[in-house]
Amino acid sequence: MLQSIGSKYGDMAIQTDQLDNQLLELLQREGGLSQRELATRVGLSQNACWRRLKRLEEAGVLKGRRANIDPAALGLGLTVFVMIRTRHHASDWARTFRTHVEALPEVVDFHRIGGHWDYMIKAVCADMAGYDRFYQALIQGFDIEAVTGHFAMEAILENRPLAIRSVLR
Repeated sequence: MLQSIGSKYGDMAIQTDQLDNQLLELLQREGGLSQRELATRVGLSQNACWRRLKRLEEAGVLKGRRANIDPAALGLGLTVFVMIRTRHHASDWARTFRTHVEALPEVVDFHRIGGHWDYMIKAVCADMAGYDRFYQALIQGFDIEAVTGHFAMEAILENRPLAIRSVLR
């Protein structure tokens, strides 16, 4: 059964089947699997597996593979969700602000959102002093109406893999 999933082309979703979805779920859980192991687990030849992975990469569904690192194990024990409201909505201002935020090394996620706030940032810092340095760098040179930080006390569910076969029914 073919299913549509979003791609880098917006509304032009690519068609996936059960084997594509199995590959995607395996890669989310075990990104370090070799192509040979992936092929074996889903019952494909290596060449067929490679072609599917290549198609998913070209469509923008697969956006790379990386390790899941525990920030606290590296001394980065403070996670802050920063909410920003701005007075400015012109495209030039937004582009400059985005470039500025993307350059801040503490930022791990950055979203433009709807509702009472305009942007949400997930920042990871060593401690409160590190957050203060981040905050000062964040607001430097920008007219921002409001900024507030919500400090995570515990990560209950983080980086959860997409339940592709359950969601795409």
